[in-house]
Amino acid sequence: MSEKILIISPSWIGDCVMTQPLYRRLKTLRPGCTIDVFAPKWSMAVFERMPEVNEVIENPFGHGALRLGERIRTGRELGRRGYSQVIVLPGSLKSAVIAAATGIKRRTGYVGESRYLLLNDIRKLDKTALPLMVDRYTALAHPSQADFDGHSDHPSFHINPESVAAALAKHGLHLDKPVLAFCPGAEYGPAKRWPPRHFAALARRYAARGWQVWLFGSQKDFAAAEEINTLSDGLCTNLCGQTSLSEAIDLLAQAQAVVCNDSGLMHLAAALGRNIAAVYGSSSPDHTPPLSRTAEIVTLKLDCSPCFKRECPLGHTDCLNGIPPQMVDDALQRLAAATA
Repeated sequence: MSEKILIISPSWIGDCVMTQPLYRRLKTLRPGCTIDVFAPKWSMAVFERMPEVNEVIENPFGHGALRLGERIRTGRELGRRGYSQVIVLPGSLKSAVIAAATGIKRRTGYVGESRYLLLNDIRKLDKTALPLMVDRYTALAHPSQADFDGHSDHPSFHINPESVAAALAKHGLHLDKPVLAFCPGAEYGPAKRWPPRHFAALARRYAARGWQVWLFGSQKDFAAAEEINTLSDGLCTNLCGQTSLSEAIDLLAQAQAVVCNDSGLMHLAAALGRNIAAVYGSSSPDHTPPLSRTAEIVTLKLDCSPCFKRECPLGHTDCLNGIPPQMVDDALQRLAAATA
């Protein structure tokens, strides 16, 4: 009987993508193991594209909901599935409560929010030694951080051609022209979002070269995407809020190039092996860069950035406003030449 491992996943899409190298490392270190992931409903499509994952189990608890009794009951139900280890990736006390309630013999995770009594294979994170989030996850596959070699693989998703065909048909899309994908949103705030006018200028350039431009994001990004479309004279197809995450992943996989902010969609595009121009303003690629050999960081490296603020504390957002479309276009051209 193969060893069964339960993963309690993070909630953010980008963080979910970065967990895949952990599963690959577990498969290497413990051949034949079975990996199940306990994940929020909105992120389940991410794990369904990972061949290392056996089953995705829905985590019914949203952000901020304690519901202690329900968490304990859910943990007990998970504990009946015969796991030998649970690895807790979020740093919250709430996630550790579920792990403790499972009764699973080995409960692994970082110290986090006072979790000493809940986890029994507890690690102290050396952030200096492991600046990358992906490495912090992968290190948990090993008996200790000292046993980790300091290197994580890149995420790589499996895409089903039938799902792609269904998504294209549903949204009336065609692949008769190359696709440039824009991901203009960023959940954290406006200090991470390249201006719509710059996206629009780049859209006009690529449309003139015979490309089509698809805009991806959630319903929250719809208005910004509409502004891009208006400023580019209606040259784009606005898919923001129109697709499920599953459809967005499959459609994003059809793009020859992607321009994105530091966001969950950036990490999805990286896992799909797309050519990516990743625009950074208030945040830094030193912690959560796009994990891909076909991605280029576009940033001005101003003295005031990264500030890690939701809105520019100086009121000008020069770190993004000052990045011209030509700079992003140059990055895409270099990537195209390198991957030709």
